[in-house]
Amino acid sequence: MFTEWFEPVLLVVVGFLSGAINAVAGGGSLLVFPALLATGMPPLVANVTNSVAQGPGFVGAAIGQREDLKGAPRRLWLTSAAAVVGSAIGCVLLMVMPGEVFDAVVPALIGLSAVLMAFQNTIRKWLGTPDESAPDRTTFLVLGIFFASIYGGYFGGARSVILIAILVLAATDSMRRLNALKSWLGMIGSAVTLVVYALIAPVDWMAVLMLVPTTVLGGYVGGKLAQKLPATLLRYLVVVIAAGVAVYMVLD
Repeated sequence: MFTEWFEPVLLVVVGFLSGAINAVAGGGSLLVFPALLATGMPPLVANVTNSVAQGPGFVGAAIGQREDLKGAPRRLWLTSAAAVVGSAIGCVLLMVMPGEVFDAVVPALIGLSAVLMAFQNTIRKWLGTPDESAPDRTTFLVLGIFFASIYGGYFGGARSVILIAILVLAATDSMRRLNALKSWLGMIGSAVTLVVYALIAPVDWMAVLMLVPTTVLGGYVGGKLAQKLPATLLRYLVVVIAAGVAVYMVLD
């Protein structure tokens, strides 16, 4: 229960920014996680609450980019199936492993997310992309989405960044269409975490109710403007915040 007026205001504002950043640059959930910690939530509760609240934002982004999902139905079905199974496994791992494991691992996951966001363009250049005449690397693509979804089910921070990096590496298509597929897979994974966490996880539903409307609106706006807004500034803002949270949790 929130006791200060600025806490719900903080979550409303951060929710909108998170939904928009997820659609444009990825990593918006790393803004919500420290905001939830600032309200006094334990890390595990903040993580599952964040994961549940982020889902509707992906719905808004997917709707805003739905035209770019047309075509390549086989790729869509295979990656969607991998996202469902991987996300479910990640959720189960979070629930069955001791809370001390999560407390120990989450700073490293946040730090890894910050590094991936900071150097995602450089990493893509190092990895390269498939030749335009070559078929999609289907096996690599499906396995990559599967393991990224396990990560997303366990700790969702920067899941979008990991998804888009895998898609760029393994699929031959325009960046606009791959970004739309990233939003779709994020929505699928979030739907799984929503169901699992709603049943068995300690979700703070008051915080979810405050975050959901603005993440939806932010995701829709961000999805519409994804090809017009510069993502670099937003991405590095999230990187700085994520790095600060990781350091704080290590020293705390």
